[in-house]
Amino acid sequence: MSTTLAGRNVLVTGGCGSIGAEVVSELVDDDPDLIRIVDNSEQRLAAFSGSFGGVEPTIDCVLANIRDKDQLAIAMSDVDVVFHVAAMKHVPMVEDNPYGAVQTNVTGTRNVVEAAAEAGVDRLLGVSTDKAANPTSTMGSTKLIAERIISSFDKHRPPEDLTLGSVRFGNVVGTTGSVVPLFYDQLRSGGPLTVTDPSMTRFVMRPQEAARFAIDSCLEMDGGEVFVKKMPALTVGDLAEAMCDHFAPQFGDDPDEIEIDLIGPKPGERYHEKLVASDEIRYADERADRYVLYPQAENPDVSNDLENEYTSANTRQMHHDEIVEIVRETIGDAEREDVGTVAADGGPSSEPTSTDASPSATDDVANDE
Repeated sequence: MSTTLAGRNVLVTGGCGSIGAEVVSELVDDDPDLIRIVDNSEQRLAAFSGSFGGVEPTIDCVLANIRDKDQLAIAMSDVDVVFHVAAMKHVPMVEDNPYGAVQTNVTGTRNVVEAAAEAGVDRLLGVSTDKAANPTSTMGSTKLIAERIISSFDKHRPPEDLTLGSVRFGNVVGTTGSVVPLFYDQLRSGGPLTVTDPSMTRFVMRPQEAARFAIDSCLEMDGGEVFVKKMPALTVGDLAEAMCDHFAPQFGDDPDEIEIDLIGPKPGERYHEKLVASDEIRYADERADRYVLYPQAENPDVSNDLENEYTSANTRQMHHDEIVEIVRETIGDAEREDVGTVAADGGPSSEPTSTDASPSATDDVANDE
């Protein structure tokens, strides 16, 4: 396959979710012939498809669930490239619903991979998460298995057939159900801000940055790799402080008077996230802006400067003004008459957010199927 998506037919699972929608929007600039959006929400498909109004390339919407391989077989017709973004993503929800998570994140991934192979797709990229590195949560465990399904399938494929790989994202700022729009809503209501632990750290990236990294990785991969972008991190406490300082005055409040409720971590959460675990270091090849993790069954010729695992505690920490900037870029500034939940594009959203600001609310690394 050429190193371009121009003239190709591209399918995105979970294409109406926060990250999937950003991938779709970014793909428009790559000049494919067709973008096929697969999602299991009729309402989201109808709303999202209407937002493109006559643009090129052709936008094709398919109502399907990745748990149903027969539906996927129909959706994969004439597709060249697949971005598999659909997933159950929220750590607390997955801890309470492990069976559903296995059906979606594990069996669903297998269905997508097998349907793509049977349809003659050229490339498939799966979107994974920092929770998959040495996982402590059910969500992270299911996403690690999804990564391994993709890498294993690539290992056993004929060289001329489907090429597969994965990307690991940190927390994508402002996505649905994540902590940034939640803090915004709480500040609009005059507080309090609900925080698990202010010392918890999380990797962060912009939505457009995440989408472009996925597209570039898909075109770059040789097969079986997991691509990990180098990125900064922040503490949940610093995020709360920066958003309070910036937005509280816009809603007529004194930042010093906004209360903080410490609610404690939830099951499955860890204080510092990992993008490269200690047992993955010897498989990690360092590039200027990323690490490339090769399948652990191989003995790759790699080079990196990692002395310890790559975590949100030992990467560069964002300062106050940087945090304000990335939040403003993502959701914009407040308007006093604003009464809707702020979505990733800064506009009102009809989708509900979580009810507390656990760092797991920033686990919007994949999109709800």
